[in-house]
Amino acid sequence: MKIFKFASRTPRRAVLSGLAALAAAPWLARAQPTASSKPLRIIVPYAAGGPIDVTVRALAEQAKDSLGVVVIDNRPGAGGNIGADAIAKAAPDGFTIGVAAVATHAINPWLYRKMPYNADTDFAGITQMLRVPNVLVINADKAKALNINSLADFIRYAKANPGKLNYGSGGNGSAGHLAGEMFKKAAGVFAVHIPYNGGNPAQMGLLSGQVDFNIDNLATAAPNIRSGRIKALAVTSAKPSPTMPEVPALADTLKGFEIDTWWGLAAPKGIPAERMAALHAAFSAALQTPATKTRFASLMAEPTPSTPQAFDAFMAAERRRYESVVKASGAQVD
Repeated sequence: MKIFKFASRTPRRAVLSGLAALAAAPWLARAQPTASSKPLRIIVPYAAGGPIDVTVRALAEQAKDSLGVVVIDNRPGAGGNIGADAIAKAAPDGFTIGVAAVATHAINPWLYRKMPYNADTDFAGITQMLRVPNVLVINADKAKALNINSLADFIRYAKANPGKLNYGSGGNGSAGHLAGEMFKKAAGVFAVHIPYNGGNPAQMGLLSGQVDFNIDNLATAAPNIRSGRIKALAVTSAKPSPTMPEVPALADTLKGFEIDTWWGLAAPKGIPAERMAALHAAFSAALQTPATKTRFASLMAEPTPSTPQAFDAFMAAERRRYESVVKASGAQVD
């Protein structure tokens, strides 16, 4: 133990002040995130190389100085349920956490007849990571043939020709399917849903003209928008995306319409409060670094750090919203 000696000429007030500072030091240290010798495992319920995996790895790189070694564990399958279940059933010591996404924590609880975890009670949010706008896009040749140059033109045509338009998605109950159903209801139009086996086949269906339109992730659709193969009519975020400001918000035409793709970090319920505070501090700081913002911007994503309580409340609100959407769509997975 290091012993501090004070010279006799040191004023009594200074001595007392120094002792108070030393007494407070352990508490101050505990409030700061510190690197641990035990690795932190982050479970990603989706395959390596996808947008969620890429952003988690970018964030982990920025947080490693605070948290030590970070291991990414990809557990894809069952629409994300396999990985999410692994998070829920991990030891609640704060050294195994994972991704909570719109599918795993808002859609799947209503889409799957049997769920291996309870999205309401098995998790503790750490922070939201980001939100990515979706975009309503139409096949460029179709838009030209029908003289559709805006969302208002599109809605006008759809109302005058019910059932003549169709849209694709990555499958029944996918985010694209549910966004399409929400749009149809809000706009008062009818279009036939064509489910594909995944987002990439749905995109190819749009490019080839097999389907007329879809509601896709902006980052996925952006290259084909810029090449002119598809036409962007509106983003589904409340405001235009800073990365594509020329595309208006769908809410400008349909007031209140907003649907984004989002994900964040969550831990098994019951992790120690001190460990939760350290994780939140480290990842919140990492989300605000220039390197993270630049990497996320390349994916058309906006960092959205939040408190654990705010992320929990947001996920609960999203579950309530998607309950009615999924039930109205009739989608169900056994």
